[in-house]
Amino acid sequence: MKISAADMRESDFSGSTFNGAYLEKAVAYKANFTGADLSDTLMDRMVLNEANLTDAVLVRSVLTRSDLGGAIIHGADFSDAILDLPQKQALCKYANGTNPITGVSTRSSLGCGNSKRNAYGSPSSPLLSAPPQKLLNRDGFCDDGSGLCDAK
Repeated sequence: MKISAADMRESDFSGSTFNGAYLEKAVAYKANFTGADLSDTLMDRMVLNEANLTDAVLVRSVLTRSDLGGAIIHGADFSDAILDLPQKQALCKYANGTNPITGVSTRSSLGCGNSKRNAYGSPSSPLLSAPPQKLLNRDGFCDDGSGLCDAK
């Protein structure tokens, strides 16, 4: 589903499935996404001011350059979602609750208070992600010469 630059203001999408949809540049001011599945959704440059994202699943969603000012995010799961750092920091100031579907807390899904998660980047930059547990050789086996084979 591709919805580009749509006017979705004050619409009720509670319980809807947008899994894998393209919603870039849409305006969803005060829209209700309570319990909606927005996982794997491209929500680039979207206006979500005061939107209700209570218990929504936004796993692996892309929310770059989107505005979530005043959004209700109680119980929303943002695991592996890509958000601009200032937006993520703003949401962390009031993030709370646990998603009833995934069991993940909103704060942990945003990486709030977790300096390692923020320091290593995002899923979109795997080379900047946390270092590998073991250094493998070109055949996929642990390289004893690296000294990292027994890393924990």
